[in-house]
Amino acid sequence: MNRRRFLLGASVGVTSATLAGCDMSFRQGVFNSCAPALPTALLQQPLLSAAWRGIDPKDVWDSHVHVFGSGDSGSGAWFNPRMEKFWRAQQYVQRKMYINAGCVDDQPGRVDASMTARLLAQCDAMPPGFHAILLAFDWARDEAGTIMLEQSTFHVPDAWAAALAARHPQRFAWAASIHPYDPAALDRLDKAAALGACAVKWLPTAQGMDPASPRCDRFYARMAALRLPLISHAGDERAVTGFSDALGNPLKLRRPLDAGVRVVVAHCASLGMGHDLDQPDGTMTSNFSLFARLMDTPKYNGLVSGDISAVTQGNRMDVLSALLARPDWSARLRNGSDYPLPAIVPLIPLPALVDRGFLPADAVEPLRQLREHNALMFDFVLKRSLSHRGTAFAPEVFATRQFFARPT
Repeated sequence: MNRRRFLLGASVGVTSATLAGCDMSFRQGVFNSCAPALPTALLQQPLLSAAWRGIDPKDVWDSHVHVFGSGDSGSGAWFNPRMEKFWRAQQYVQRKMYINAGCVDDQPGRVDASMTARLLAQCDAMPPGFHAILLAFDWARDEAGTIMLEQSTFHVPDAWAAALAARHPQRFAWAASIHPYDPAALDRLDKAAALGACAVKWLPTAQGMDPASPRCDRFYARMAALRLPLISHAGDERAVTGFSDALGNPLKLRRPLDAGVRVVVAHCASLGMGHDLDQPDGTMTSNFSLFARLMDTPKYNGLVSGDISAVTQGNRMDVLSALLARPDWSARLRNGSDYPLPAIVPLIPLPALVDRGFLPADAVEPLRQLREHNALMFDFVLKRSLSHRGTAFAPEVFATRQFFARPT
């Protein structure tokens, strides 16, 4: 075995609990084999045809797809150099796992191009009409809006995400990422809208914005006027850290909702505990419960929704029964994959989903094979195969185009 791969495997074993905030399962292996195009026998599996039943592929826009790179193509993409230092075990393993999940050639000059090529090939294996929404990712910034390099984990410029979508409009759409504290935020927002951005993506706990701050009000007013939705991470975050988890409290998203912004709560706030801001003593409760409070607030009906990206991960699947038990939420749930994370084999333990009664046992093997070839299709087929007490996610959860598509 290659020495570096052996050392990486050892590091994975040491840091698995912190890679994504959970105890990962190694029952189905560690590394994605990055197999090539789907074999015909796998495409003919009944599980795949059943997944597309009742759904028009042109309406399926994966709302949560990360692109990343080293900037070696001139893209401006960036990884924090500390992630390449072996002695920084957690960050080193995170980067290596993302590289493996994206089937990226980590040789100098090949990172950006190979990431894009693999993602596009996976999209092209989906039925015509399917799109991936590529998420830009702004820097971490301080109170003055100044870039904080050391606190930033990675950076994906709006311009690169927009260029990829313009180059491949048949498969890609894109979402901007604009920190509201940036002095140029409003100008950047106008430019993103003009370039066809279909949303704005935030990760407050990693980028350092407080969604409840009055400083965001002018930004929210412009977003509402432009009819651009905000996809904001809520709940705890383990994969990309930098600031307090308190910034991910779902109740902080009331401020953009009250300003008339359509807000998509990423991952349905399915991880961790948050202060109940409605209680004087700030009682701690699950972030998912706080998300449910937003969803059940009548005045936010039509404004707040949740994306179901990552809810099949081992540390988040506790919320699956609650989500599947709320068919009244179906029109306000948006499917997303959180690509490339579905291709990190230990993160989504298929046998655990069987053990909990969400997945039939005979689905495990075709899904396992599917993940090796196409993480996007794996995520879609997996979620279409889930059920609890006879209830599955409704087809409308996956018909996301109408929500995100910009008027033409």
